[in-house]
Amino acid sequence: MALQEGDRAPDFNLPRDGGSEATLADFRGRKLVLYAYPKDDTTGCTREAIDFNRLHPEFAACGTEVVGVSPDPARRHDRFKQKHALDLTLLADESQTLANAYGIWVEKSLYGRKYMGIERATFLIDAEGRIARIWRKVKVAGHAEEVLAAARAL
Repeated sequence: MALQEGDRAPDFNLPRDGGSEATLADFRGRKLVLYAYPKDDTTGCTREAIDFNRLHPEFAACGTEVVGVSPDPARRHDRFKQKHALDLTLLADESQTLANAYGIWVEKSLYGRKYMGIERATFLIDAEGRIARIWRKVKVAGHAEEVLAAARAL
């Protein structure tokens, strides 16, 4: 069954950039934007990361952490962050644990070839760990601004 707004956000314990780990509990007491993207250093994923990074101070001002997650390994996240001067936390979901728990590990199709991958999606989680908003099949243009407006209103 797909997650719904109002549901308790599934916990996670994943490697993050910089070599440590992160859990949902690490963000308790603050709002959390958890955005899922398919792959570091691709056009849309880079644009999305840069957009969220550009608004990072505004998210912080309204008590909101921004965390990206993809199936890429943490080492690749480190290179991606350095290359684009990103100040966001990036989680490595190589085994798709978070993606499955959040219902975003889905069948995709490219040029008629079917494969499994991450659906670009964003979850706004409130300070108590409940999902306040869900955006699925995200289009990158203007998305970070829309999520910021929702975080401010929460």
